[in-house]
Amino acid sequence: MSRRLAAEPAPDNIVSAAPRPGESRPAVSDVHRGPTGPIEVPSRLLMGPGPANVSPRVAAAQTLPLLGHMHPPFFRIMDEIQQGLRYVFQTDSPYTLLVSGTGHAGMEACIANLIEPGEKIVVGNKGIWGARVTDLASRYGADVIDLQTPPATAFSYETLEQAVTEHKPAVLFLCQGESSTGVHQNLAGLGELCRANGTLLLVDTVCTLGGIPLHADDWGIDAIYSGSQKVLGAPPGAAPLFFSERAFQKLRNRKTPVASYYFDLNLVGDYWGWFNKRFYHHTGMVSNWYGVREALAMTADEGLDHLWQRHGNCAQMLWGGLSSMGLEPLVEVEAERLATVNTIKVPEGVDWAAVNANAMSKYSVEIAGGLGGTVGKAWRVGIMGYNATPANVELVLAAFRDGLRQQGRL
Repeated sequence: MSRRLAAEPAPDNIVSAAPRPGESRPAVSDVHRGPTGPIEVPSRLLMGPGPANVSPRVAAAQTLPLLGHMHPPFFRIMDEIQQGLRYVFQTDSPYTLLVSGTGHAGMEACIANLIEPGEKIVVGNKGIWGARVTDLASRYGADVIDLQTPPATAFSYETLEQAVTEHKPAVLFLCQGESSTGVHQNLAGLGELCRANGTLLLVDTVCTLGGIPLHADDWGIDAIYSGSQKVLGAPPGAAPLFFSERAFQKLRNRKTPVASYYFDLNLVGDYWGWFNKRFYHHTGMVSNWYGVREALAMTADEGLDHLWQRHGNCAQMLWGGLSSMGLEPLVEVEAERLATVNTIKVPEGVDWAAVNANAMSKYSVEIAGGLGGTVGKAWRVGIMGYNATPANVELVLAAFRDGLRQQGRL
């Protein structure tokens, strides 16, 4: 069989690139032609609040051949992802999936599907992520009760109990790990509290999933969203999501349609097999999900108990070194300090940005500044996933020592 080269003229019976009737055909402009040449990316150790570096195994998975998003072999990969999500969420629920998008996409999917216009949501707002849920829920027509706590503190059970029993909200939102302040929220007893008041418990685990203990079923959590790019050690672009049976029934018994087509879990869930079939909703993020699948497999290989302990050990090592330099935690109550995103007070008179810049230029290490209300008040150091090793923690400590010495603080 002969093969026609691309440069050969097309036969008359082949669709051509000729202009259609009435269309102008000016000369192609090369003013913005580009980019040119292969991409160049510097190598950096990402020890901020995320994204974190991925393992070579995860990176390699993304180079595997593309499959069609409706091909049975890809459905099998999706099934494996759901299995891995059940493990990290610690649930038997069939209602797990990846939302196509970052953690914000998971946030919006939960709000869009669990709240109807006029329903109440109590938002435990202790940082930027609570503030964003407050904003997002109001855009979906919710009656938002914005419950706040002093900076760099967690909510007490008593405060949450009072709010839930008083307002009887459809949803109580809490962020397990508030990455802007480094606060770890205790979730003990809240599942039972919410069930007793007809409330769904929604938890943000974007910077905590896989790094600190989480037991969705045993703790009575109804909905969780997370992000792929932090502790799980996959690239950004996928938001792990879990619904309990109660949350699923709330979705199925809505009185109004979900206001977002893209995030409608009746439709997205149908693509993921929630209804024992596969319905096309959108093109799954094939290569990205390969990476998530490998990250979940690595999590299963290591085991959650070991993974949680590894993160805790590295956090202790970090604080041992920081304390020797006279640095203090932003979160005063030890039980409320987050192991995966650690917040460090910036001492009076220290140029925090100069410390960060020195770490990047001299050590190729990212140390982040504050976010939201902590800008200029704190550094943030992430200990997440593939990066959670003693060697990486020591490099961060070395960068801090050097940066502080340059300012005469050691």
